Parts: sequence; structure tokens; C-alpha cells
Amino acid sequence: MGEKNTRELEKILKETHAEGFEQYCKENKESMNLSERSFSEYMKGILARKKLTQQTVFLKADIPERYGYKILSGEKHTRQRDVILRICYAAEMSLEETQRALRKYEMPELYAKNPRDVLLMIAFNERPGSIIEVNELLNQYGMEPLRTSGTQE
Repeated sequence: MGEKNTRELEKILKETHAEGFEQYCKENKESMNLSERSFSEYMKGILARKKLTQQTVFLKADIPERYGYKILSGEKHTRQRDVILRICYAAEMSLEETQRALRKYEMPELYAKNPRDVLLMIAFNERPGSIIEVNELLNQYGMEPLRTSGTQE
């Protein structure tokens, strides 16, 4: 059946009544955030499709492996969006894939009216190099670099 985007789901919902709730959830479970594991499952699917190991991603993201594994498994939760952005960038994810990962992690998406987010969106589109180059780009425009996991919350 495949995953549906929000607009497709909203179109279906216009025709759905309260008594159809369970059927709706059953038919659209692939498209819904039904569990905390949805972020974990999404990321594991991305890594498998791109043939990347978690270890490689954590190294590229400059995130301690043990911490990264706990984030991806759902064992640990971070409130730092930069940690998730580092993982997404290191996993060679597109801007669209990153926005979806942020939604699944219940974090704000990159926002086109926020200058720092705009630079990050450009970085995800243009792929200037490593996290170091992304941080250099941010520094060049007087923006805060992507924080490391050293200041975890």
C-alpha cells in the first residue's frame, strides 16, 4: 500500500466519520506515527537503503557511538535538534528526508524564515562536505555551528 503524505491523509479524513477511526488507522498505519519507534524504524530503513552503517554515520556526525545507538534505538531521547541534524546530514539524507526525521522525532522542522535554518536547508540541498564544512558555512554567516552531543540535555 505504501506511505501516504499528509495531504493524502487529510483528503481521506474528509470522508471519514468517528466510527471509521479504527479502519482508518488500520489502513494507514504505515503513514502514521503510531509508536515511539517510528523514528528508529525510519532511520534504520534510510541507512539500509543507503547501505550505511550506524557506526559510519556516528563517526561522520561526530557523535559518540554509544550515544548515537541509544538515540536511534529510542533508549535515549535528546532535546537538541542539532544532534538529530548531525545524524541526518551524516546519513546523507535529503532535506525532505531530514524534515520527515525531525517530524518523527517530534522536533521542529527546519524553517524557511529562520536564517540559521535557511543555511542548514541549503547545506542539505548542496551537500558542501562534512559536518565541519557545514559548521564553517554557519560560522561564515555569524550563525551558531551545529552543536555536538557534548552538551546533552
